[in-house]
Amino acid sequence: MQQAASGGYRLGPELLTAAAIQARVAELAGAVSRDYEGLDRPLILLSVLKGSVSFATDLGRSITVPVNFDYVAVSSYGQATVSSGHVMLLKDLSMDVAGRHVLMVEDIIDTGLTTAFLFEHVQRHAPASLKLCVLLDKAERRVKPVEVAYRGFTIPNQFVVGYGLDFNELYRNLAAVHVLEPDAT
Repeated sequence: MQQAASGGYRLGPELLTAAAIQARVAELAGAVSRDYEGLDRPLILLSVLKGSVSFATDLGRSITVPVNFDYVAVSSYGQATVSSGHVMLLKDLSMDVAGRHVLMVEDIIDTGLTTAFLFEHVQRHAPASLKLCVLLDKAERRVKPVEVAYRGFTIPNQFVVGYGLDFNELYRNLAAVHVLEPDAT
C-alpha cells in the first residue's frame, strides 16, 4: 500500500503487521490482568491522546479485570517527524486518581521527555501506583530515563505511522505500523 503523504513524505514498508500487533496486545493484556487481579476498585487505563487510543481500546477489551478509562492529551511533535522536546498539556485528567492504580497507555516512546512529563504530572495526583504500558519503544532515542512495565515492541529509530500513530493527522486508521519515508519525487 503506497499512499502519498503531505509534507514530502510517503507511506513506506510495513514494520509490524496487524496480526503481530494483535498477538502482542493479547500477551500484554494477559500480563496486566494477572498483575492487577484482585483490586478493590477498577484499574484506570490512562490513554495518552490521540495516538494510543487504538492500542488502549484493544488492550482494554482484552484485559480481564475491571477497568476505567481516562485520557490526557499532550503535544510535542506539532507537524514534524521528530519531537520538539517542548511538552504542552492539552487535556488533563478527568477522573480522581488519588489512591487508585493507574496504567498509563502510550503508543510510542522515543526521547522519554513526554512520558516523563506525564508521569510527574500524574504522580502529583497521588495514585496508589502508576505504571507504563507502551506499544512501541525507540530505546536508542532515549534522553530521559523512563521505566516501562509493559512493552509491546522495541523498534529502530524510524518515524512510524499506523495503529493510532499519525503524521499530520493521517494514517491513524491503518491496522499495521508502517515506516514513513521521504518522498523521492
